Amino acid sequence: MNILLLGSGGRESAFAWKMSQSEQCSQLFIAPGNGGTAAYGKNVNLNPNNFEAIRTFVLAEKIELVVVGPEEPLVNGIHDFFLADEKLAGIPVIGPKKEGAILEGSKDFSKEFMARHGIPHPGSKSFTKDTLAEGLAYLEKHSLPVVLKADGLAAGKGVLICETTADAQAELTLMLSEGKFGNAGAIVVIEEFLTGIELSVFVLTDGDNYVILPEAKDYKRIGQGDTGLNTGGMGSVSPVPFADEKFLKEVENSIIIPTINGLKKDKIDYTGFIFFGLFKVGDKPMIIEYNCRMGDPETESVFPRIENDLVELFIATSKKKLKDVQLKISPKSAATVMIVAGGYPGDYEKGKVMTGIDNIRKSLAFHAGTIAEGGVIKSNGGRVLAITSLQDNMFEALQSATADAARIYFDGKYFREDIGFDLM
Repeated sequence: MNILLLGSGGRESAFAWKMSQSEQCSQLFIAPGNGGTAAYGKNVNLNPNNFEAIRTFVLAEKIELVVVGPEEPLVNGIHDFFLADEKLAGIPVIGPKKEGAILEGSKDFSKEFMARHGIPHPGSKSFTKDTLAEGLAYLEKHSLPVVLKADGLAAGKGVLICETTADAQAELTLMLSEGKFGNAGAIVVIEEFLTGIELSVFVLTDGDNYVILPEAKDYKRIGQGDTGLNTGGMGSVSPVPFADEKFLKEVENSIIIPTINGLKKDKIDYTGFIFFGLFKVGDKPMIIEYNCRMGDPETESVFPRIENDLVELFIATSKKKLKDVQLKISPKSAATVMIVAGGYPGDYEKGKVMTGIDNIRKSLAFHAGTIAEGGVIKSNGGRVLAITSLQDNMFEALQSATADAARIYFDGKYFREDIGFDLM
């Protein structure tokens, strides 16, 4: 079949790599793709949020399956757009409709959903510009540190951890009165700070059934030893050593099953991925967020461990036949090291010529922020390349990915050399 994949990051590179291996895939188009995705299919200069342009392309190229990588088109309703058009309605879209994507699109909604369905999560309360005074008073009595979250999508920047009451009150005022995060911060969720260790769990669901994909842990801080500013992710590992079989069973019973059942009870027909952002607090899991898509850079560590044909998984999902699928997971370990541009996550330069990608020995190079110009690969984003190694054990995977990251060069390049070693 002809398949259209929407997106341009490292996550979509991993999708394209995996989908291109399928015998079910005749031709893969990636819109817009990046400097590396053309190795797996054909890049198409389309904005994933320009639904009319996507419609024209889908009909012209006889696309039979659409896979949505990023969250924004889902929150904006691309799945609903297809269903509302008689010429598109029969084409399966992997990704939830707008009513399901709101799990990520509104943190206030997701908190209400968790509370309504008895899913363990940190305590929270939401405020608007009209209730700012109540919010400031609420913070006066809140334990520290405290977490402030913009309700809507804020390009990964809408979460603040405040160490003092004064800072929290100042930030709440900036968010609600001065539009620090624009419309995304029109509602702010004030949330209890959890002490524990983070991990991510993913499921693919057809609305009735689900399969649990390999879990992963990502590393958000820019600096060695988890220091410095938050980023979109500096690397990831899978499996997660501290998430043993007993703990993952608890995740399934207390979080995954109530979420799937809650969607059914709320009459939300959900087709696609659910990303569960979790904290292990003591021996118990708590959920801090949902995403309506796969994570990045977690996907780059998760997909190499999935031995199934990914396109066949998507076909089963579209036909509501996931119950017939037996997921095959490699016992090997995967480690991903993200190479970023100098200055990231602040201001960074683009257009730096990259060399050495062909020199990597035991890893895959998933392109993220790259562009191909005249046969030359150049940097084109903050997070530039995800170097992933799949090996027999975690130490070998970490060692290989880190060594291969060092074999690539461009001006200003930076990567963390300690990803995953805290778990050894």
